[in-house]
Amino acid sequence: MVVSVLSYLTVAVMSVDLGSEWMKIAIVKPGVPMEIVLNKESRRKTPTVVCLKENERLFGDSAMGSVKNPKSVYRHLQSLLGKKHENLQVALYQKRFPEHHLQEDPVRGTVHFKNSEEMQYTPEELLGMVLNYSRGLAQDFAEQTIKDAVITVPAFFNQAERRAVLHAAHIAGLKVLQLINDNTAVALNYGVFRRKDIDSTAKHVMFYDMGSGSTTATIVTYQTVKTKESGTQPQLQIRGVGFDRGLGGFEMDLRLRDHLARLFNEQKKSKKDVRENHRAMAKLLKEAQRLKTVLSANVDFMAQVEGLMDDIDFKAKVTRSDFEELCADLFERVPQPVQDALTAAEMKLDIEQVILVGGSTRVPKVQEVLLKAVGKEELGKNINADEAAAMGAVYQAAALSKAFKVKPFLVRDAAVFPIQVEFTREVEEEEGVKTLKHNKRILFQRMATYPQRKVITFNRYNDDFVFNINYGDLSFLSQEDLRVFGSLNLTTVKLSGVGSSFQKHADAESKGIKAHFNMDESGVLLLDRVITYSSSAFSSWQSFNKCLVKMYIHERLAFTKLLLILPICLPAKEEKDGDKSVNTEVEKKARPQKKSKISEEITLELLINDIVDPTADDLTSSKKKLQDLTDRDLAKQEREKTLNSLEAFIFETQDKLYQEDYQQVVTEEEQEQISAKLKEVSEWMDEDGYAATTKQLREKLFQLKSLCKDMFFRVEERRKWPEHLARLESLLNSSSFFLKSARLIPEDDQIFTDVELNMLEKVINETMMWKNETTAEQEKRSPKERPVLLSKDIESKRTLLEREVNYLFNKAKFAKPKPKAKNGTSTDKSSKANSTAEENVSPPIEESTDTKSESSEEKPSDETPSTESTLDSQSQPKEETATTGLYTTPVN
Repeated sequence: MVVSVLSYLTVAVMSVDLGSEWMKIAIVKPGVPMEIVLNKESRRKTPTVVCLKENERLFGDSAMGSVKNPKSVYRHLQSLLGKKHENLQVALYQKRFPEHHLQEDPVRGTVHFKNSEEMQYTPEELLGMVLNYSRGLAQDFAEQTIKDAVITVPAFFNQAERRAVLHAAHIAGLKVLQLINDNTAVALNYGVFRRKDIDSTAKHVMFYDMGSGSTTATIVTYQTVKTKESGTQPQLQIRGVGFDRGLGGFEMDLRLRDHLARLFNEQKKSKKDVRENHRAMAKLLKEAQRLKTVLSANVDFMAQVEGLMDDIDFKAKVTRSDFEELCADLFERVPQPVQDALTAAEMKLDIEQVILVGGSTRVPKVQEVLLKAVGKEELGKNINADEAAAMGAVYQAAALSKAFKVKPFLVRDAAVFPIQVEFTREVEEEEGVKTLKHNKRILFQRMATYPQRKVITFNRYNDDFVFNINYGDLSFLSQEDLRVFGSLNLTTVKLSGVGSSFQKHADAESKGIKAHFNMDESGVLLLDRVITYSSSAFSSWQSFNKCLVKMYIHERLAFTKLLLILPICLPAKEEKDGDKSVNTEVEKKARPQKKSKISEEITLELLINDIVDPTADDLTSSKKKLQDLTDRDLAKQEREKTLNSLEAFIFETQDKLYQEDYQQVVTEEEQEQISAKLKEVSEWMDEDGYAATTKQLREKLFQLKSLCKDMFFRVEERRKWPEHLARLESLLNSSSFFLKSARLIPEDDQIFTDVELNMLEKVINETMMWKNETTAEQEKRSPKERPVLLSKDIESKRTLLEREVNYLFNKAKFAKPKPKAKNGTSTDKSSKANSTAEENVSPPIEESTDTKSESSEEKPSDETPSTESTLDSQSQPKEETATTGLYTTPVN
């Protein structure tokens, strides 16, 4: 097992493989190393979809089923994260989903969905709802609360997109341990289960991941490395990444959908254009997705949709060649990510294996084109294309959690986009003319490993200044990719207090201004702090002057005393006739200069230039909005539960009134009263009940239960009597036998006192008398009256008697045998006593039908076991004994 728990605390962690169309959830909890979470439909993957209606919110498959109102269904939200309103990706989303109305945020410049004034949601808020739903599924599966999660994101997500995912997780109430690139999570999952195959020789593997929305090719190097902390450990390093943001299965689905729409229009069964009907197009998209899957295994298929539009059915035959012709230009783009990954890694096609990941790699034409591009005999299909990322991410979650211990597997991820620092400063030319010079310093190069800390030093600034953090050379992206990428400027940093910091230490030497950067585990760049550094050095003469002043002021020494300290403060001079070793030592003491390092943190102001982060108030408002929706969902669920309980109570009670058990205990008047009330509430539900509040439904249910309470009580008591009386009767018989056997023990071997035996006899007699009198009185009463024989009273009497018997039995169990005669021989009397104890002092256990009785003939005639051995061997009740008597559980 690769994951072990450090403690028995109820802790669990989760991962979410957040795809554009599907999400897969995995957990690690004590006793469950790694497991995929099943959703409410018992499926291993869930659509990344949320449906928002006026009074209802649906997720996953339930949300996908709302094709009747596609305007309320929100999906493929990833493509809108970290994008401004004018981004090409937003325009493409609007084209694909024309039923949605996207508006620009006047402050952040991003987009939000607007259905009405009351229903306006940002992509981060909608994604937060999906993440919160995934958390609920994980908690139900783990049967405990979960807060910590690792979430996958595409490797090509830039800084704004990564921050958007973090904001969505914050709104959902999740603590993100790490945003892990989905290709890295896949590589980790692959390496963890092939740990034994990794050695000091580097092995290069390419993962080709074509999902619903995008395609990524990743080159990974596996090998063992030595570490100071853990010795030799396996490591994966991301060497190269190539991607195509728009190449995925969803674009194929859309082309198939449009093809089906054309076929329907050509059939001319309706005068209307099906492409203008959002509901009909949603149905065709669903059929197109099914069609693509079927054509991966079949050469043709009959697409059909019942009641597509105006109650008109649609049916048309589509072949695999039709599909490949529709997506011909998409298949031509399949090899490009491979070439881009090789270029980024500065490698040739020296790859041991190309492994397929993602659902869209199942399309035969994709595999055919890719196989030709990589020049391999076959493609690797030895991992779960759907679940590898979720499993790798949850392994990382366990590694980052303090509650679990995993076998180390080092991960060195890589930043796809370079980042640099840019600043300007005045430069004096030869003729004394000052000009501004623009400087650039690379902070993180393309494919630089992270997490990593970097420091940039500014040496020629003595006052406040400004510098910028921007993306570096992105010439490897196409013009269209650059337009989708968004702003190339990240952050403007304004420093204040630089001049005053240096002025405080005017006598010190400036060592520059250092900006400390950190690219964390999530690939998010942070500016930790900016600090000014200075150092001061003091010569020996300066030390001597300070020494004189200090002595004069504080000690007021005489001149003679000052002369005595001169050899200490002044540099020693070499004497011609002196010991050279001594002079050399004095020189060594005088030569070094004392240095003092001075550092001071500088105030900085960050101006975000790509996508402005939501404010704290914005996040609080979003969390409240989602919490209100959650409360509404819970209230709705509670109302439905109460409504179902009320309906079930009415139907079940109406049926019970005709059952023999109930007719036996209810009077005609009572039956009429109950029937009338049930009919009244049933009619009320038909008219007003389905619009009633939860409180009103509870009140109606309470009224019915109160009215039927006595009837239910009488029936329930009569059903319990046989079992409870049988258990009491069994205990009375066994305890009476126990008492009789105890009284037969000879006086010399008696272990019970008369008081104890008399007390047991008293309890037996009182219990027997109560049972006989109460049952006799109950027989005189009508079944329609409240019973005097109650199951709780029977159980109380049985418990009291059981306690008395247990006390005596335990005393016998732990009693020590009395010593034998000194001559070492047993008298006939003691032998007879022991034999009597063996036969008679036995636990009052009712024999089960399958218990074999021991005959005296089976034992040797000369064997006479002692009282102690008899109690230890025969008096131990067995858990397997199928009895309904006293000892149904072991007695300690």
